[in-house]
Amino acid sequence: MNLPNALTLARIFLIPIVVVVLLTMEIRTWALWGASLFLAAAFTDLLDGYVARRRKQVTTLGRLLDPIADKLLISSALISLVQLKIAPAWMVLIIIGREFAVSGLRSIAAHEGFSIDVSRLGKGKMVTQVAAVVGLILGHKYGGWVEVTANVLLWAVVFFALVSMVQYFREFWSKLDSSIKYRERRRHKILERRRQWAAERRELGRLRKLEQLRNQNSETPKSE
Repeated sequence: MNLPNALTLARIFLIPIVVVVLLTMEIRTWALWGASLFLAAAFTDLLDGYVARRRKQVTTLGRLLDPIADKLLISSALISLVQLKIAPAWMVLIIIGREFAVSGLRSIAAHEGFSIDVSRLGKGKMVTQVAAVVGLILGHKYGGWVEVTANVLLWAVVFFALVSMVQYFREFWSKLDSSIKYRERRRHKILERRRQWAAERRELGRLRKLEQLRNQNSETPKSE
């Protein structure tokens, strides 16, 4: 356990609090509290990565927890906004579905022995998602240009989600095809080696039998 991993865990523990605040609209300043807590949780995502690289404390646990924490934070906030009828359910379904699809691809890729690089659109997706969620929360309270901007950002998130998902699938199928072809070539080489070894063993056995016959013939006494 180190500081970056502690920040990641703090982000996970903040998620239920964010959801409770967002769903408690009876609070007079719920929008400000909800947006502030969500921003604080999202800021830990930027901070833990920076600290990990700065202190050279990148760990396997951090690599596993960080994307999970991001997905939990964004998914819980968007689902809360759907419950409040602030965000359209079909748009949130696309965004969350994309996250599950990419996570599934990464798991399959890891099982197959290769990795999928983060796309350029995927890197900026988190920032756009955070801006869209904050805008939707504040826009519902104050309306005006804030609400309009938030809706535009939400459309941008859906667009980036679809395009980046296509990129991930293309890279996945390309690397999976290469991995399968490599395994097939390796399997054929192994089978060819085994056939060669079997042929050599058969030839060696034949030569040994011939040698034994020669020895027997040489030991047999000649008749007078």
